[in-house]
Amino acid sequence: MERWFEFMGNHPILFGILFVLAIMFFTLESKRSGKKVAPNALGMLMNNENAQVIDIRPAKKFATGHIAGSRNIPFTELKTHLPELQTITTPIIFVCDMGMQAGMAVQLVGKPNAMRLEGGIINYQSSGLPLTTPKTAKK
Repeated sequence: MERWFEFMGNHPILFGILFVLAIMFFTLESKRSGKKVAPNALGMLMNNENAQVIDIRPAKKFATGHIAGSRNIPFTELKTHLPELQTITTPIIFVCDMGMQAGMAVQLVGKPNAMRLEGGIINYQSSGLPLTTPKTAKK
């Protein structure tokens, strides 16, 4: 560790450049992935702004549990639904397992009202929010 600090002290320009590049990377990555919606704010968006939740996970995963009121359009089929999605004027929230594919979906749609669920279904469940399944939806 001591040698690490010595190296940093001897090459401040290199570490300055590395620091700036790291900041730029994370800034651009967050913008590229689109706006994020926290799991706790999702219900308010759905109720107050009539937001549409689009679950882009495969149909089998969607059937095992999904957010109530969400619609399943698997990511592989998203391009065929682009014209329909681009006409939606209310907020659109894309949901996937961890939030990565949803970021790509936001880019694909390319509208300012398109967002992604922060952390995906995994973060939604870890926040203590319930998923619904076809069995629980029929009760």
